Parts: sequence; structure tokens; C-alpha cells
Amino acid sequence: MRAPLSWLREYVDLPAGVTGRDVATKLIAAGLEVETVEQLGADLTGPLVVGRVLAIEELTEFKKPIRYCQVDVADANGTGEPQNIICGATNFAVGDKVVVVLPGAVLPGNFEISARRTYGKVSEGMICSARELGIGEDHDGIVVLPPEYEPGTDAVELLQLRDEVLDIAVTPDRGYCLSMRGLARETATAYGLPLRDPALLDVTAPGDYGPEVDVADPRGCDRFIARAVTGVRPEARSPIWLQRRLQKAGMRPISLAVDITNYVMLELGQPLHAYDRGRIEGAIGVRRAQQGEKIVTLDGVTRALDPEDLVIADDSGPIGIAGVMGGAHTEITDAHDALIDPATGQAEGTRDVVIEAAHFDPVTVARTARRHKLGSEASRRFERGVDPEAAAAAAQRAADLLVLLAGGTAEAGVTEVRAAAEPRAITLAADHPDRVAGISYGREAVVRRLQQVGCDVTGTDELTVTPPSWRPDLTDPNDLAEEVIRLEGYANLPSTLPRPPAGRGLTEGQRLHRRVGRALAGAGYVESPNYPFLGDAAFDRLGLPAEDARRRTVALLNPLSDEEPLLRTTLLPGLLAALRRNDGRGNQGGLALFETGLVFRPTGEERPAVRLPVDARPNDAEVAAQDAALPAQPLRVAAVLAGAGEQSGWWGKGRPATWADAVEAARVVAREAGVAPEIVADRHEPWHPGRCAALYVDVDGERTLLGHAGELHPRVTKAFQVPARTAAMELDLDVLRRAAAGAVQAPGVSTFPVATQDVALVVADEVPAAEVEAALRAGAGELLESLRLFDVFTGEQVGGGRKSLAYALRFRADDRTLTAEEASAARDAAVASAVSATGAELRGA
Repeated sequence: MRAPLSWLREYVDLPAGVTGRDVATKLIAAGLEVETVEQLGADLTGPLVVGRVLAIEELTEFKKPIRYCQVDVADANGTGEPQNIICGATNFAVGDKVVVVLPGAVLPGNFEISARRTYGKVSEGMICSARELGIGEDHDGIVVLPPEYEPGTDAVELLQLRDEVLDIAVTPDRGYCLSMRGLARETATAYGLPLRDPALLDVTAPGDYGPEVDVADPRGCDRFIARAVTGVRPEARSPIWLQRRLQKAGMRPISLAVDITNYVMLELGQPLHAYDRGRIEGAIGVRRAQQGEKIVTLDGVTRALDPEDLVIADDSGPIGIAGVMGGAHTEITDAHDALIDPATGQAEGTRDVVIEAAHFDPVTVARTARRHKLGSEASRRFERGVDPEAAAAAAQRAADLLVLLAGGTAEAGVTEVRAAAEPRAITLAADHPDRVAGISYGREAVVRRLQQVGCDVTGTDELTVTPPSWRPDLTDPNDLAEEVIRLEGYANLPSTLPRPPAGRGLTEGQRLHRRVGRALAGAGYVESPNYPFLGDAAFDRLGLPAEDARRRTVALLNPLSDEEPLLRTTLLPGLLAALRRNDGRGNQGGLALFETGLVFRPTGEERPAVRLPVDARPNDAEVAAQDAALPAQPLRVAAVLAGAGEQSGWWGKGRPATWADAVEAARVVAREAGVAPEIVADRHEPWHPGRCAALYVDVDGERTLLGHAGELHPRVTKAFQVPARTAAMELDLDVLRRAAAGAVQAPGVSTFPVATQDVALVVADEVPAAEVEAALRAGAGELLESLRLFDVFTGEQVGGGRKSLAYALRFRADDRTLTAEEASAARDAAVASAVSATGAELRGA
């Protein structure tokens, strides 16, 4: 909403020194969003005067029309002689009044005017167009003024070229501020000044003989006022003051009748519509559109109506879309737009006008405007809430202006159709705003502020508050408390830090999530968050069979992309896409990416979602019903790596990343929960069948799958266009959290030396190293501090189908230095356990 300061001063007696920025500061403190304060004419200096064209000489030797004009500017030039001016516009004639800028003046844009020779003549100034004056974008022709202004009159004052305009972003709950009346009320309250309410008019009471009206849908239209003005002059034009106010408010002058309806809408906030009475057939009705009906709106577009649309209609059909836009059939025409009557040879425009001032249901108007993609100034106001009590005043104001400016006669008959409405009363404890704000206002301040808003307040400790008709957003005590707080000043609220309850912090799951991210980052992985969307093509590239549970997905109703309409069931597609992008952009030395996030795994047993109430907090049963409608959403961690696992350099030769690095990444994650997973060979898409490991953990005594790690299948790496031998792992952090024994215990530190014993065991190729390790741990006993596999050997020395596993065992006691005999005995016990459990043989024995 653009509000000229000069227009605001008409309703509020602001002090003479108050500027637009001062008013903006006050309104911002009251909770309004003032975006800019535009300084109109700040860079304009005179002389700029009214001139009368005395003579025009057409210069025909040039490619475009050029006119050499003599213009009377009275004594404005200091001599009283006519000014000779070159002009290229052709929309004026001898005797017309125009705007002349004389040498020495500066127009908007720092455009300095001086006498200069052009087209073989000396031009002593310029005849101005609307764009050159900064009052519009029209540059095709110059501004032609009404004939009543005398030459030499100051055009700066006449055209109100200097002003300040506040541009205010009105939020949906403050629809009353889409009018000068509403903004003037806020300004008067902010300055503590009285308001001259423009809606306080002597309104003609409803009576007989008004235009016939039939409202068939009182829910969609609870008030409809119609009155007629006859004998208006079609040739009448909007006066300059009216045009300039519309222009400053951001609207384009069109014709007198239309300009008046727009002006009253800006002034009072009530949208109006004017009909050509001669084109209305029968009664004006308000009803829902019928199936198949169409209307040509004022913008010349034929629109198919929906049965939910509220329309204004007569006997011929729809003549307007209620609250949105009128129809072209009953459009007002003036003498300029009218056709020539062949009988009289004169233009016959609209002479009898019917003014409509109605109140429509905001939801209906909003849905209709969006359905037809037809936003208008009227719909913008109706959907935010219009004062229904202002309809009669708006109709009276429009009729008065038509009588004053167009020479019409207002008919005595006024038709008003209104539905019964009960007053809205809100019970408010007098100290409720105090408790909301945390500051003591007192009853007197609360009552005074609510009355300034326009509320009727009665009561003492418990107040009965009736909001004004222009504030439909005030519906409960908290709304009233907000009004008190904002008018008392948000800046006056004390700044207090919140006091969190003691003993609360991150949950165990949140701590594990953070530890896992830090551990992977410390291991050289880079976090790469991705969108949680994918398509069926991703499952095909992963090589998942049709019956795989990961193909059971949740589809989005409004996906960002038609190619990815599903919620992810695995983290790998997003990570592999990120790996492909980085590899394709030259980052090929070694890539290691990870992501933690939710996946969505529907079971098919989800219940239909229920619609929750919006007027109260959902109860526990309703929240539980919503939870039952959601799919399982486990928290996962995944990593992918390709290229070099270790870089080459002066320290030695590097090595490529392998499946073992993916398994080690899984171990790194598990260690953050204090869990040692069981690792076994497995076959699971999308991993290579011979280089895939499944990880299991113990959860409440049950062996539970944690995830998989290994090298991806060659078909998968080719489908995703990532480097060959790319490895990956994906684990379920929720399972890992349940497997954790609680807080991770710090390792003990012993002051006694360690005893290291190496052992090499020969086992069959099919025996997993994990089984051998578990047997060694079981036999070594409490003295074993750590165990590490440091070599795997196959060859003729150990025989075909067999492998040698070399382990380093570290023994240490907390209370003494171990003897060689104790360390050897623990080593022998570990070997004996491995021999018994796996059939191993001690190499070299």
C-alpha cells in the first residue's frame, strides 16, 4: 500500500516538521512493515509553469514530426513574451494548456533545461510529458491540462509534484491498512492525535425505489448496497488532484467513474464497482456460477466459471466475478471510448451509473482469484478482510463525487441487503496482556489501547471486548494482548534470556550422531548432504530385484522434479551422484564422502492420516494416530570412496581404496558406540558378490543386521558413471544405538609395560578371519589388551586352499609387569582356542 504523506495529513493534523521518515519510524514501532519512503520531486527545481499554446509551425523537412510552438507563460519568464519551443509530440493543438519547463529548471533525473539551438530553431525550454515530470510512464504525448488554469500558474504546486510516499507491506492480518483510513488511524494512534474518519458521512438510509437486488447466497455475500446516479456527463474528466492521488498510490487514471471507485477504495478500503445502468437486464443478483457459464471480464479475457465461483448476474447471465473483477458487458464508457451515434453525430457514453458496495466471503474470493489466476486490488482487500460497515459510506462517497465531478443526480432510493450478524464479544482478563508480555501495563493502559484500536470495552477485572468491524483478525484474548503490546511499544519489552530446565541436553542418539560425523571426518571423509528424493531409475542402477524391500517407497504429491518423485530408502544413490559430479570435475586423486540422514521405509501397515484441528493443540491420541500414518524413518550413515586410499609421495608408494577401507569405515562408526560388530561374507545388492561384508551386532540378546560394506558391483559403478572398484558402506544408526551398552568408556591406562606376542595360524580359505580372531580373544583371557591382524599370506608354503593369518597380540596387566612365562602361557591358550574352534594350525610348528 502506497500512502502519500499529503493525503495522510488530510485525516491527521501532523506537526508541520514531521517528515515521511518520521511517520515511517512510528508505524514500524507499531508493527507495520514500511519498506521505503519515496521522495517525489526532491530533485526538481523550477520554473515549471502552465502555458497556453498560441501558434504551431509544422517543420516538415525532418523524418519525424517536429513542431515549432509559441507558448504564452505570462510573466513566468520575466518578460511576458511568448516562449518559442521545439516539440515532437502531436497530441495538442492551439489553445491547449500544457506544462512548460523554462531554462534554468532541473527535471527528475538531474535533467537540466537550457535554451539551445535544434532543428534549425532556438528552443527556449520544453513542453513536458508525464514521464519527464516523473508522474507516469507515458512518453508518447505531452500532458494537456484542463482549460481553467491560467498561463504562468506554478505547475509544481498544481500537479503536486513534491511529496513523500510511504510504501507499506501489509501483512494478511492487517487488511484494514490497505486504505488511507486504516493507515491514518495507525498514524493518529502513534502520534496521540485525533483522527478525522473519512467514513463518518451523512449516509442516505436504505429505502424503496433503489436498484433491484437479489442475493441468493447470503453466506458468500452478507451485505450488498446498490444506488444509482443519473445524468452524469460522459465527457467529464477526473480532476488533477484525483489523478495525482491515484498515481502516487500506484494506480493509473482511466476514466472519471472508474477513478472515483478506485479513489474511494484507497480512501476507505471498500472495493466498489460501477455498472452502466442501461446495460443491466433485470435485477442485480448474487449467486454461485452455473456449470458451463462464461464471462468476458474487463481485461477482455473470456473465462470459464466454476460452480464454486460467486458471481454478480442479471437476467442475461454473469456480469461480474464477485470481489475479483467486473464484466465487460456492463462496463462504464465515457465520451472518449463511446461509439459515434449516427443519428446525432455525437459520442454517447454512460449517463446512468449503478454503484455496488458489497461484502463478500474472504475465502470464496481468495479461492476464485487463485482459481482464475486473476488477482486484483479488490480481491487483495476482500481476502484480507474488508469492513462490512464501511459499505454504505463508500457508496455514499462515490455517489457524492459523481454528483460533484460529473454533474450527476443521486437517486433517493438506496437498496441494502444484509444478513443478520451477531456481535463478536471476547472475554479478556484485565491482566492478560501483562502475563503475555511479562510486564505490568495496568488496566487503564489496556483499556485505553483497546479503545484506540476501535474496540468497545466494558468490565473491571474481567473485560468484555467487542472488536470493531474493520478488525476481523481479532478473535481471541491473545490477539487483543498483541494489540496492547504493539501499541505500548515492542521496544519497551524487557530483554530476558530464556532459562532452560536443568538436566536436559542432547539425547544419546543425538550424541552418537555427532560422534559418528566427527569420527568419519577425522578419518578423511567429507560430509555430503543430499536431497532425500529419488526415482525408480536409481533402483534400476543399483540392480535391486523387483521384490527388494528398498523398492517399496513413499511417493510425494508435489515433487520438486518429476524424475525424483519418491522419498529415498537408501543413502547410496545421492552419495554416488555426488561422487560422480566430483570425479567429473577433476577431483580424481581420491574421493571419500559420507552422509547421515533419514531414509523412509514403509511397511504397508501405515494407517490413513487424520486431519488435525487448527483451533486447539492435538491430544495424545491424535498425535499417536498421526505417527501411525508415517512410515518407519531409520537414521542411516553411508560412505563411498574411490581412487587413492593413500596418496603417493616422498614417504612411499600409495595404494588404491578397496573394499577393506569401506569395512574399516564401518568399524570406525561402530567404535563410536563401543560396539565390535561381527563381520561375515554376504551377497547383497548393490555390492560385489565376492567382496561384500555384512555386519551384525547384538541387540537385547538377538543377532541383528547393522548394515553392509564392501566393493560395489561393476554394473553399478558403470550405471552411476563412477570410478571402477568404488567401495561403499551403509549402516543403521538406530540399530547401533540400541546395541550400544551406554556411554562409551574411556580405555584404562596402565603404567606397566606391554608384552607383544605374534602368532601365525594356517586355516582353510573359507574360514573367516573374524572367527579366528574371536577364538583368539576367547582363549587369551583378561590379559589380552588388543589383537590386530597384520598379514594374510597364501602360496605354496601353506598349501592350496589354505591361508596364513598373522596376528599381533598385546598383553598387559594393570597391577604388575608380566613375566615371559605369563605372556607365553596366554599366547598358547589363545592358539589352543583357535585350533579347537577353527581347525587352525600353528604355522612353523
